[in-house]
Amino acid sequence: MAVSLLLALFSSVGTAAASKKESKIQSYVSAMQPGWNLGNTFEAIGADETAWGNPRVTKEFIKEIAKQGYKSIRIPVAWKQHMGDAPDYTIDPAFLNRLQEVIDWSLDENLYVLINIHDAWLWMRSMGTDHDEVLARYQAIWTQVSERYKDHSDKLMFESANEPAFDNVDTATQHALLDELNTSFVHIVRASGSVNAVRPLVLPSLFTNAGQDHLDSLASTMANLNDPNLIATVHFYGFWPFSVNVAGFTKFDAVSINDIVTTVDNVYNSFVSKGIPVIVGEYGLLGFDASVGAIEHGEMLKFFEYFTQYAQAKNVTHMLWDNGQHFNRITFQWRDAELYNIIKASLKSRSSTAESDLIYVRQDAPAQDAVIPLNLNGNVLTGIRAGDYKLIEGSDYELNGEVLTVKASLLANLTASGQLGESAVLKARFNKGADWSFHVLYYDTPVLQNAEGTTGSFAIPTAFNGDRLATMEAVYAAGGNAGPHGWTSFKEFSRTFSPSYATNQIVLTQNFFNEVNDGEVILKFHFWSGEIINYTITKNGTSITGTAS
Repeated sequence: MAVSLLLALFSSVGTAAASKKESKIQSYVSAMQPGWNLGNTFEAIGADETAWGNPRVTKEFIKEIAKQGYKSIRIPVAWKQHMGDAPDYTIDPAFLNRLQEVIDWSLDENLYVLINIHDAWLWMRSMGTDHDEVLARYQAIWTQVSERYKDHSDKLMFESANEPAFDNVDTATQHALLDELNTSFVHIVRASGSVNAVRPLVLPSLFTNAGQDHLDSLASTMANLNDPNLIATVHFYGFWPFSVNVAGFTKFDAVSINDIVTTVDNVYNSFVSKGIPVIVGEYGLLGFDASVGAIEHGEMLKFFEYFTQYAQAKNVTHMLWDNGQHFNRITFQWRDAELYNIIKASLKSRSSTAESDLIYVRQDAPAQDAVIPLNLNGNVLTGIRAGDYKLIEGSDYELNGEVLTVKASLLANLTASGQLGESAVLKARFNKGADWSFHVLYYDTPVLQNAEGTTGSFAIPTAFNGDRLATMEAVYAAGGNAGPHGWTSFKEFSRTFSPSYATNQIVLTQNFFNEVNDGEVILKFHFWSGEIINYTITKNGTSITGTAS
């Protein structure tokens, strides 16, 4: 596309950033919705793009991403390991060629493409003390990248840095350093000419965080640059205690909802409402870094449903962080189809959810009606199925307003085999949005056994008896919280403890014991059925003894 046409495309934004009318650059970013991250690939530190466990990117894989309905792809890039020394900091041509190959495959699939400096954590953080060296390397990267791609399609974007932060300086100084980098970045790209004169450029806030002080600082940088083709970016991983499952925040509750609303409203009011588009360049849950099971499945789905639809409603484009844990890059299948379905549905309308996706039926008691509040979100329940069987309203279930009652007679039939564990999955369907699954679990009280081990290898033999673990508390017998995050008795799921249903164990990790003093610790295991089981461990150096209560 000729530069003159590009100028016409974006010129209407001008300096009238305060206009409520959607700008051309906003339309550009809206067309990127939804977006996806090629995580743990070109930013991997190691021999090549496979160093962090993902396979080499193929043209077929990029085609599959586009087939999944994604309109944009963010390609995080680590540069330092592919650069020569000062003063030229020459980037390895072979690396540039390989990166361009994947970029071009993506553009061929009509995807918007975003590349960045993603290895800021390796070298940019020292800018407060190594100012000139960091700035020189930073400018060398963008000078070479700008020259390489100055004639490339305008659907290729540059993002100045990923999650910028600076060590050993206060917040005001960090804002000033980021302003210097962002400003330098824009000037370098624009000065390279051709399409780069108007190419959309993405600027992060400090930490890529949506705190109002960080947004205000970024807004000031953008105002000073007075460039119509700038895009703001933040990242979002939810209310932290819920996002990692710590401090007892096992449920997607009003606190987590408010965190979403506050974040999206902040970026909307600071930028979108003023004609400056926003990309949430990464979103997800931090607990996924340890295990995709760190957050209970239904609670996880509710988070994604709420965030994606609320961001969509506020005209904020979002890009799913995927380092290989969501879309299988070998089989081209979603590891969790329900997650994909609820994200996809949320681009068009709200999906219905429920207070829980778990229905427990106790082994040694008659089945009881399961009364479950729904969040219909304006939808209509059209039916419930158990496999091929369509449940009969009135005899199998009732719906009163937004309260679903699954009848005891149905639950008794579903669990009649007497086998502990998941007996059935009920699939609720609605006139709009994604389906919602209820997992019927036949259970008895979990049983934990005595155990011995070390701080590096300790597991509690556990008969889960059909139940599922929600969280764990740890306190010293003498008083006070034990383990990491000493401000709470509830420990972080997966990082400090992890259930293994396949091997019938609860593993306590080295991370947990690293912050446990010698002596007696009382553990309290909370299960989703409501069962709470106490267990005592005694630490003596590296030796651990566990005793069932």
